Amino acid sequence: MNFTNLMNFKLKNMKLKLLAVLISILAISCGKNNNQKSTSENENTGTAVTILEVKKDTFNHFIEVQGKVDGDQNVVANPKTPGVITQIFVNVGDHVSSGQVLAQLDDQILAQTMKELKVSLEFLTEIYNKQKNLWDQKIGSEIQYLSAKNNKESLENKLKTLQEQLDMYKITSPINGTIEEIGVKIGQMVSPGLMVPFRVINFSKIKVVADVSEGYSDKIKKGNELIIKFPDINREVKAKVDFASRYINPVNRTFLIEAYLNPSEMEYRANMLATIQIKDYVSTEVYKLPINLILSSETEKYVFVAKKEANGWLAKKQTVKIGQTYNGICEVTSGLEDGDKVLTSGLLEIEDGDLVKL
Repeated sequence: MNFTNLMNFKLKNMKLKLLAVLISILAISCGKNNNQKSTSENENTGTAVTILEVKKDTFNHFIEVQGKVDGDQNVVANPKTPGVITQIFVNVGDHVSSGQVLAQLDDQILAQTMKELKVSLEFLTEIYNKQKNLWDQKIGSEIQYLSAKNNKESLENKLKTLQEQLDMYKITSPINGTIEEIGVKIGQMVSPGLMVPFRVINFSKIKVVADVSEGYSDKIKKGNELIIKFPDINREVKAKVDFASRYINPVNRTFLIEAYLNPSEMEYRANMLATIQIKDYVSTEVYKLPINLILSSETEKYVFVAKKEANGWLAKKQTVKIGQTYNGICEVTSGLEDGDKVLTSGLLEIEDGDLVKL
C-alpha cells in the first residue's frame, strides 16, 4: 500500500468514528428530550388541596345561657318576730318535716305571762263550774253565771292569742326537706328577712333555672330542647324547658326558665353551675359548612368546588346563600348539591379556573 492509499484509509476510519460519535450524542440527546417530555406530561402542576364532600344534614341553632341547679323547693326558714336565738335543734344535712321546730328564740317574758294566765284560768274555771252547777239547780242569779262564763272565755281567748305569739318565737321548717345551710348561732339576734337563718331544700325533684334575655322571649317556649353542661364535673344531660315565665324582670330585662332533671342521673348540688344550650332553630335536609370556608366579595358569598374537566381538576367559584350560624358552622340554603367537593385548603392562593390536585 503506497503512502496516498494509506492516508485515505486512515481518513476514512476517522470519518466513520466521528460519525459514530455524532450518532451516539444525538441518540442520548433525543433520549433525554423524550424523558423530559414524558415527565412533563405526567407531572400535575395544580395546587394541592383538601376537600369536603357535602351531603344534606340537619342544622341546629342554640342559645347559650348560664344557669344553676336548684331543688324543686328551695326555701329560707325565717323567724316571724325579732329575737335572740336560745336553742338550735338541727344540723346541716338533717332531714326535717314541714312544721318541725328548727330553733327557739328567747320568749321568757311571754312564757312567764302564759304561766300566770294559766293559773288565773284555773281559778276562773273553778268559779265558772260552781256558778254553772248552781244555775243548773236554779240557784243564784243568771248575771253571776254569765259573768263567770264571760271571765273564763275571755281569759281563754287571751291565752290562745298569747300561745300564737309564743309560736312566733319558734323558727319552723316550711317544707319537708334537708337542712342545707345554717346561718345563725346561739345568742345571735335575728329579724325577719334580714338574713338566712336556715335554708331547707327538697331534692325529690331537681331543676336547672336560668335567666334569659328578653330578646329571646318569642323563641323560647315550654318544650324547647336543651343540652345542659356542667363544666366543673365535665358532664352533660339532655332536657326540655318545663317552664318559661311570662314575667319580664324590669331590673335586668330577663325572664326565668326551668327544666327538671332526673335525680338519679348524677349527684346534683344546690347552686351547681350549668351552661344551658337552648335549641331555638332546626332546619332539616340542608347543607352545612364551617364558616371559614365561606368567602365574600362585595356582591356575594361563595365557595370553591373542585370540578373534573378534560385537563384535570379545576377550582370553580360557586355562589352560595347562607342562613343561621352556630358554633363556627353555617347553614347553606342554596348553591350546593349532593356530592359537591368543597375546597377546604389553599383558598387564599387559588383563583377561579386554577388547576388543583386532590
